[in-house]
Amino acid sequence: MLQVNTNSTQTWDVDYRADNLTTVNNEPFTWDIVVLGPGRFHILHESKSIVAEVIQADYSTKTFQLKLNGKLVDMQVKDRFDLLLDKLGMNTASANKINELKAPMPGLIVAVRVEPGQAVQKGDPLLVLEAMKMENILKAPSDGVVSAIKVGLRNNVTKGQVLILFS
Repeated sequence: MLQVNTNSTQTWDVDYRADNLTTVNNEPFTWDIVVLGPGRFHILHESKSIVAEVIQADYSTKTFQLKLNGKLVDMQVKDRFDLLLDKLGMNTASANKINELKAPMPGLIVAVRVEPGQAVQKGDPLLVLEAMKMENILKAPSDGVVSAIKVGLRNNVTKGQVLILFS
């Protein structure tokens, strides 16, 4: 079972069954599709012809931008696991949002590479923590904006101490 949401706030429940029957909102859905090229398709459904082109695809967020007969459509797809997490109140957007960076071990801050108000992306270097004579680069755990830096250069920190806050 998939749920497809578009930028026009339409939602469809799509189910691909083992017997090759596709249903949309629990109604049988018959269609023919021909691949025209990479990311380009021709679809026939109820005597209607649709030329579809994949403009953008982000498989990690399951978001897509398609061009259907020349009209741009943004879509988000949720599989049965995403739907279950939503039902349990544990959707991936809130699960991936991290509001603070904590020290993974005691050590000394030897470099601060960001400042408050700076936008960061997951994996960007934030601080350098020296521990046991080794320098450890602490990276952004997710995309966000640095709202506060709770330590300064040459500060000693303890394991679990909050170093940076994100908004």
